[in-house]
Amino acid sequence: MTELLTKDTFFEKVFNYEENKDWKFEGEIPCIIDFYADWCGPCKSLAPVLETLSEEYKGKINIYKVDTEAEQELSGAFGIRSIPSMLFVPSEGQPQMAQGALPKQELERIIGDVLGVDK
Repeated sequence: MTELLTKDTFFEKVFNYEENKDWKFEGEIPCIIDFYADWCGPCKSLAPVLETLSEEYKGKINIYKVDTEAEQELSGAFGIRSIPSMLFVPSEGQPQMAQGALPKQELERIIGDVLGVDK
């Protein structure tokens, strides 16, 4: 199941950009962060795909959601200009951003390539 993050829970589970200048992942397993808005059509079509992936990869990756309307500072910190935007965060190394409502097959490829996680 996907989990909605606030700025505080983002700092705790992903990255505290107020304390660290360099990227330091706070989580234990890789994650995907979906930056979305309730009014966004492509975001709505992506939501069930992310729910499915969260079940299929349960215990291997976490899938988080950030409401860009409610968390404008967080969205600004990552330069979110269009939604949906997804941040793919591996356990080690730098995160990568992708824009648009990507199809499930493409998300699975990125989970394997960027996050290093197989089903």
